[in-house]
Amino acid sequence: MNIDGKSYRTIWLASDGWAVEIIDQTKLPHEFVTIRLENLGDACQAIQEMWVRGAPLIGATAAYGMALAVRSDPSDQALSKAREALYSTRPTAVNLRWALDEMQTILTPLSSGERKDAAYRRAAEICDEDVETCSAIGDNGRPLIESAWKIKGSPSLENGGVNILTHCNAGWLATVDWGTALAPIYKAHDAGIPVHVWVDETRPRNQGASLTSWELGKHGVPHTVIVDNLGGHLMQHGMVDLCITGTDRTTAGGDVCNKIGTYLKALSAYDNGIPFYVGLPGPTIDWTVDDGVRDIPIEQRDPDEVTKIIGRNPDGQVVPVLITPSGAKAANYAFDVTPARLVTGLITERGVSEASKDSLAKMYPEKVQC
Repeated sequence: MNIDGKSYRTIWLASDGWAVEIIDQTKLPHEFVTIRLENLGDACQAIQEMWVRGAPLIGATAAYGMALAVRSDPSDQALSKAREALYSTRPTAVNLRWALDEMQTILTPLSSGERKDAAYRRAAEICDEDVETCSAIGDNGRPLIESAWKIKGSPSLENGGVNILTHCNAGWLATVDWGTALAPIYKAHDAGIPVHVWVDETRPRNQGASLTSWELGKHGVPHTVIVDNLGGHLMQHGMVDLCITGTDRTTAGGDVCNKIGTYLKALSAYDNGIPFYVGLPGPTIDWTVDDGVRDIPIEQRDPDEVTKIIGRNPDGQVVPVLITPSGAKAANYAFDVTPARLVTGLITERGVSEASKDSLAKMYPEKVQC
């Protein structure tokens, strides 16, 4: 994607060829800051502190974290410890486990002298593959948006266009480039389809208001930021044509784990007969889990994310502000699970699948154990 005329990915090798650079997403939308990662600890902190976030980008960062680790110490013991440290950072995102498994599979058979180059090579491949995958998700999802627009009579933007609701941030900031949920939107916009996006603010970290709005604006996509509880009202009044969200983990049976609040949007969409789609790459599917509500671990984060809100004050400073009574308790479940029965379809790099075990198995036959 382009930022002020310059092309960026969300993660890249530094000019020295070994350090890794990322965009510090906790500073957006008020500041654009890049951070240099030089060791395993830096990579773990980047994931844990959400300098990077989004399942595909977490996976890519973990892959480079493994490369940084073996650059320092290519021993078997260090390799095992690096995997364990990275996996503990944010266990809900299945791409994290997938990327670590990929790296370990590649590196374990090699001699210590071969591991560094192989690790950097595979990490770079994972990033390139993510870009290709997300672009394909966009290509496969664009016809769904175009169809919704044509059903309305192909109105101009001034006459309503096509209205899409999204939750949290599943754009290029959540991947290496293009995004998952937003990739079809970018492809439709670039093709001249008059798209308008309803952007959920997405409490508690407001990743929709701060990140999705920022990147849509940079790309020129018309959008409106809304409070999280407005979506159902908009759907009742015919102001949403379809929903597209991302996912941090999808089960073999089509249950979707995504940012907290996604389940309620899916319920509203179902009640109002509005299609609810989920964009995801193949590595986000956890083939070891069938029942997402029962078996997916839900990360619980710092209550301060709920009791405080970060914003820019009139003096231009970005500061946290307490919004609850001092000492109030807060629960901060980061994700929820939307049952497959509420999902209209899964937009993948291979096409659009029903949210069912049989359909996913047909789309990814090599993943099904005989």
